[in-house]
Amino acid sequence: MNIDNLYTISPIDGRYSEMTKEIREYFCEYELIKNRVLVEIEWMITLSENSNIKELNLNKEEIEKLRKLYINFSKEDADRVKEIEDSTKHDVKAIEYFIREKAKELNLEKVISFIHFGCTSEDINNLTYGIMVRDMINKAWLVHAKELIEIVKQSAKELKSIPMLSHTHGQSATPTTVGKELSVFVYRWKSVLEFLEKINLKGKLNGAVGNFNSFEIAYPNIDWISLSKSFVESLGLEYNPYTTQIESHDTLVMLLNMVQSFNMITMDFNSDMWIYISTGYFNQKVVKNEVGSSVMPHKVNPINHENSMANIRLSNSYINSFATNLPVSRMQRDLSDSSMLRNIGVAIAHSLISIKQTKIGFKKMSVNKELLEKELNDNPEILAEAIQTVLRKNEIDNAYEILKEKTRGKKLLLEDLKEWIETLEISEEDKDRLKQLTPLNYIGLAEKLTQLL
Repeated sequence: MNIDNLYTISPIDGRYSEMTKEIREYFCEYELIKNRVLVEIEWMITLSENSNIKELNLNKEEIEKLRKLYINFSKEDADRVKEIEDSTKHDVKAIEYFIREKAKELNLEKVISFIHFGCTSEDINNLTYGIMVRDMINKAWLVHAKELIEIVKQSAKELKSIPMLSHTHGQSATPTTVGKELSVFVYRWKSVLEFLEKINLKGKLNGAVGNFNSFEIAYPNIDWISLSKSFVESLGLEYNPYTTQIESHDTLVMLLNMVQSFNMITMDFNSDMWIYISTGYFNQKVVKNEVGSSVMPHKVNPINHENSMANIRLSNSYINSFATNLPVSRMQRDLSDSSMLRNIGVAIAHSLISIKQTKIGFKKMSVNKELLEKELNDNPEILAEAIQTVLRKNEIDNAYEILKEKTRGKKLLLEDLKEWIETLEISEEDKDRLKQLTPLNYIGLAEKLTQLL
C-alpha cells in the first residue's frame, strides 16, 4: 500500500521519509511479518534435524523449499498474512496459517503439525524483534552514528591548533582549541558506542511460561534447554534461560539506553554548535536559494542543529517510556509490551534524523579565526591562572589572592600584565616564560590531546 507523503500522520514517513528509509528496511510491518516467517521456518527445520523427532524428517530439497518462503517473501505474501489476520485477529497465528497454506502448495503436508510446535506467540515475537532491532541498529543507525563521529573527528584534527576562548559559567576562561573541544564529543560518542556494541540482545524459546512444559511432555528424551539455546544462538542472539512467557527485555532496554546516551551527547554537541554560531565563532555557509526567515532577508538560521535537538527529544521520550515499561510484566504475562515494541523503530528513526541533521548542520560551519583571535586578545586577564600557578611554584604565599586582587572583574592590557610580571620575585626562567605568554599561545596540551584522538 503506497501512501502519499502529504497524507501520512507521522513526519517520519512523510516529511522525513528520505532520512528514515533505511529504518524501514529493517523495522516495519513487512519486516515483522517476514522475520516471523523466518523464525517459524527455522524452528521447524531445527526440529527436523533432531533424531528423536522421527515424525518430521526433511531432506535438503524440502528444507530449501521451506527456506525460500522467507528468502523470497513478497509484498503479496505479506498482504496474504494480513488477510488471514483480519479473520484470526491474531497476528502470530496468521503466520502459522500462512505457512500451512504454503506447505500444502509445496506438497509438504507432513510439516503442518510441526508449524509453531510447542511455541507461544512470544517465542516467535521476541526472536523476531531481536533480529529486527539488531539489524536496524547495526546496519542503519550505527553506520550514520559512526559517520558523524568520523566527520567531527576529521574536523578536530584539522582545527587542533586554532585557539579559542573558553567559557565556564558563561564567563571568559582558560583558552582551548577548536579541535580539542570537538575531540571531547568524539571521545564521548565513541565511548557510548563501545558499550552499545558489547550488548547482545537476548532471546528465548521455551513455551507458554518458560518451562518447556509441552515440549517435555511430547518428547521427554530431548535436551530441550540445549536445543533451544542452540537455536536462539543460531539467529545471532544470546540465549536467556530464565523467562516467564516473555523475554524480559532487559538487554533491549540497555541497548536503547545507550542510544539515548548517544542522543544526549548529540544534544550537547548541537547546543554548543548553536551557541558558537550565535556568537560568531563559527560562520554558516550561505546557500543561494535557501531562505532563513520569511520576513528577515539577512537570516541564516542554525535550523539543522535545532531540528536535530527536537528529534532527540522525541526519540528520548519514546526510549524513556520503553525503559520504564518494557521490563515490567504482571505475573507471567500481560500485553503491556506488545504495542510498545512496535514503536521501537519510531524512537530509532527520530534518533537517525537527529544524526543526519547534525551532520548536515556541521558541514555548513566554518571557523571564524579572526573573531576567535580578537576575543582572546581582548581578554588577557585569563592569564591570571597561569601567573598564580607559577607564583605557587615559587612558594609565594597567597598567590591566588594576589591575582584575584589584580584581575577579578577587571579588564587589563597584555602590556600591563607583562610590566607587572617583571616586578615579581620569581626565577628569571619563570619570569621569561610568563612574559612570552599570550592568550593565543596559552593552550596547554590541547593540540597533543587532539592528536591522541
